Amino acid sequence: MLDMSPRARESIENADVIVGYNTYVTLVSELLTNKKIIGTGMMQEIERCQSAVDQALAGKNVAVISSGDPGIYGMAGLILELVMKYDSDIRPEVNVIPGISAVGASAAILGAPLMHDFAVISLSDLLTPWDVIRKRVEMAAEADFVIALYNPKSKRRTSQIREVREIVLKHRKTSTPVGIVHHATREGENMAISTLNEFTKEFIDMFSLVIIGNSQTYVQDNRMITPRGYKL
Repeated sequence: MLDMSPRARESIENADVIVGYNTYVTLVSELLTNKKIIGTGMMQEIERCQSAVDQALAGKNVAVISSGDPGIYGMAGLILELVMKYDSDIRPEVNVIPGISAVGASAAILGAPLMHDFAVISLSDLLTPWDVIRKRVEMAAEADFVIALYNPKSKRRTSQIREVREIVLKHRKTSTPVGIVHHATREGENMAISTLNEFTKEFIDMFSLVIIGNSQTYVQDNRMITPRGYKL
C-alpha cells in the first residue's frame, strides 16, 4: 500500500485477529505476522463480519480490513448493524478508523476535480436496484455535480457505464473532462483523462474509479481542475 494512515497501520499491528476480503488482506500481508487471519471472498460480507464480531465477543482485539475508507462502501456499517443486535452490556466496542478513500486518492492523482460539490455513486447493482442507481445519476447530472463512480464496470456488468454516459450527455457537453484511475495508490496505479464522449473506450474495471467533471471542469497540462469559484 502506497498510502495508509498511521492510525490504521497501528490498529492492524495491534490486532490479535485480522478479518477481511482476501484481496485486501493480501495487500497488507507484511503487517500480519503472528496474527490469526480470517479471509473470505466476494459475496461473503455478512459471514466475514459476523466472524469478526464473534472473535471480539470472545475477547480478541479484531481489525476488520475493508476498502480505502471503511465508512465509504466498506464494512463499517455492516459491523455496526451486527453488533447492535447484542445487548449493550456484552456488545463489543467498535472504532471506525477513517482511511484514504479511493475517491480522494483518485482525485489527487488526476489533479483537483473535486474542488466543488460532487456526488459519489456506486454502479454495483448487487445491493441497490439499477433503476435507483440510474435515477441518482440522472439527478446528479442535472444538478451539475461532479460525479465519482465506484465499481464502474465488471466482467458481468458492462452496459451500465455506457448508460451512465448517455444520461450525463443529456446535461453536459461531449467535451466534459472525465478521469479514470486504476489501482489508486496501489501497485500498478495508472490514470487516463478523456472526455464524456470518449471515456468508455478507456480501460475500466472494478479496480477503477471514474470522475466525470461538471460544466466548469477543464484540463490543463494533463491535470483535471474544477474551479472553486475564486476570482483570479
